[in-house]
Amino acid sequence: MAVSGQGCMAQETTVQEIGRLVVVGVGLIGGSLALGLKAARGCREIIGVARRSEVCEQAVALGVVDRAVTDIETILPELEPGDVVFVAVPTLAVEAVFAQLKNGLPGGVVVTDGASVKGSVVTAAQRVWGDVPDFLVPGHPIAGSEQSGVTAARDDLYIAHRIILTPMENTDEQHLRRIQTMWESVGAEVLTMPVAEHDEVLAATSHLPHVIAYGLVDTLAHDAENENIFRYAAGGFRDFTRIASSDPVMWRDIMLANRDAILKSIDLYTSNLDSLRSAIASGDSERLMGVFTRAKAARDHFTKMLAKKAYTETMQATEVTFVARPGGAVNGDLRVPGDKSMSHRSIMLGSLAEGVTEVEGFLEGEDALATLQSFRDMGVVIEGPVDGRVTIHGVGMHGLQAPPGPLYVGNSGTSMRLLAGLLAGQAFDSVLTGDESLSKRPMNRVANPLREMGAEVETAEDGRPPLKIKGGRALKAIDYTLPMASAQVKSCVLLAGLYADGKTSTTEPAPTRDHTERMLAGFGYEVLRDASRASLVGGGSLTACHIDVPADISSATFFMVAASIAPGSDVLLRHVGINPTRDGAINILRAMGADITLENRREVGGEPVADIRVRYAPLKGIQIPEDQVPLAIDEFPAIFVAAACADGETVLTGAEELRVKESDRIQAMADGLRILGINAEPTPDGIVIQGKGGDSAAPVFGGGVVDSLGDHRIAMSFAVAALRAGADIRIQHCANVATSFPNFAELARRAGMNLEVS
Repeated sequence: MAVSGQGCMAQETTVQEIGRLVVVGVGLIGGSLALGLKAARGCREIIGVARRSEVCEQAVALGVVDRAVTDIETILPELEPGDVVFVAVPTLAVEAVFAQLKNGLPGGVVVTDGASVKGSVVTAAQRVWGDVPDFLVPGHPIAGSEQSGVTAARDDLYIAHRIILTPMENTDEQHLRRIQTMWESVGAEVLTMPVAEHDEVLAATSHLPHVIAYGLVDTLAHDAENENIFRYAAGGFRDFTRIASSDPVMWRDIMLANRDAILKSIDLYTSNLDSLRSAIASGDSERLMGVFTRAKAARDHFTKMLAKKAYTETMQATEVTFVARPGGAVNGDLRVPGDKSMSHRSIMLGSLAEGVTEVEGFLEGEDALATLQSFRDMGVVIEGPVDGRVTIHGVGMHGLQAPPGPLYVGNSGTSMRLLAGLLAGQAFDSVLTGDESLSKRPMNRVANPLREMGAEVETAEDGRPPLKIKGGRALKAIDYTLPMASAQVKSCVLLAGLYADGKTSTTEPAPTRDHTERMLAGFGYEVLRDASRASLVGGGSLTACHIDVPADISSATFFMVAASIAPGSDVLLRHVGINPTRDGAINILRAMGADITLENRREVGGEPVADIRVRYAPLKGIQIPEDQVPLAIDEFPAIFVAAACADGETVLTGAEELRVKESDRIQAMADGLRILGINAEPTPDGIVIQGKGGDSAAPVFGGGVVDSLGDHRIAMSFAVAALRAGADIRIQHCANVATSFPNFAELARRAGMNLEVS
């Protein structure tokens, strides 16, 4: 991660700072490094090298360097171990500089560069030295400007920008660390990458855009019939073609040095452009929507990544913190976001259906959007989401295409586990990856039954992501008894069963959510259900339909608990899904004495829904029935808050599954409750909570700082606890609330909670 110049100096106790910096080529790139190091006091002297004496004089006069020469060989005898030579000349000029260094460079001096094509630099080193020397650390700063020359240099150019180092197998580790520290001291984020991969990636992301920009502007500039284009061009044209103002000499050299990789990118772009032209010429609306929706989604995702990077690196903050103020009540008429489980499945089954599926109420949280993007990556045209509306142009059971790379599903365990089942039946290979949190979660629970079906699935150590799934395997049907109650494992096996030869069955030890079975039936695929057993025969097809996603009962539970514990509360939660495999939270809270009524009960698309009204009522501690545990597995963090506000002891058993969610939810909640003054004792399969209810006017929780461990449900649960707190509750690491409930803070404040986001 990038750090400020001041922050870097703290590292100097373990990594020696560089002595002198010699900048060969005192322009924008080299001059900005010099100024950045001066600002950070990262070296004791900076010497510039330029071909022309007037540039040397200008660099000294501007304070970019301490002194400057026109011949690098004259200062080589002065250099000592720990000094650095930074070669910042055009790519094809690097070899000439290396030749000057060959005979006079003292031992212990590190050489690095800023060229855009690392293969060219490595080849130049091999020509000069016979092999790549261990003191050479090839590098590439991903930063720049339309301006060039020493006058364009600035000390903040590299702040929050990436520097890619491409060390070789023989690169000296101490030299590598020194260059990394040098770049970090000017505020850059340092990454490492193999040489060939660097050149391919940069050909696509940097070199090709410059080809397009230069080519477009040159085309229009030579078109006599378009003489007014530049006069009337708007800001979009200006922004799109900005990079065509870059240094022509530099880009000529880059094109020649990275020719093969750039030609490969141009050929791919040309092929796609021809396809787009064909779609326009033929009036192919669906193909045009596919191109534009995929492009928009990718660009929006990229913009969010940059915005998040700018926020976290510029503001020196990596996480969102909730500050929940004590007291208050919740009231009003609310609708929480759409059901996450159904949102995932609507995208998956809609993509595999024949025809166009319309979805309303889609949850626009990060988890569900990860599933949506995965299917876009596999060639499915998906319009939206806009205000919860999504249109899916299904490709049929065998219409998915190989994705261009690994499918990244962020923090979504549902996406990874259910997608694994579908991908096991495809003709192409695939890789499923996730964020740091998801990468710690167990995946053998889906990998093992898929292997029994004949799929080839590889995992990382201890069965953790990434999942590598080999395509083209003939799947056989199995009769699988789940070792634990898990809707994700059941759904994974059933979805793989769509592609298996024969009848696939699952038997679960306790009821779990049945959205997959219900939605398959809604798409016209027969699922046989007999108590705990669900079966289907492979080889069928899905027919597009309309899906109305009800509000998510998991999200509604936070407000059910809030109204139950805060005197004066009366809240109506609209259009909430009350699927009998998901209503455990209602049943448990009612058993504790909660005043919950279901109004306007109805069925929408095969799913039961109702408006849930909750008024404040004193709660009592209970022994939670084990048959309710699978029906409320995601809602327990909020239920634990209710238990703390109840009169007497609440005991949970049979909930081992909570220890392998986004966090170990049993331990995380126990730790947080203790910090807030609650006696909470975790057990291997549950927890014992001593409630402090009784006097409805007295605070139950003290104030304090709790760590949500990046778990969205824990973060929201402790925010609810503040309604019965005596002081502020500060909740750390709340960014992942956006995965399931992106407008939680806004809705909580509207209902009456005093919640700040910082």
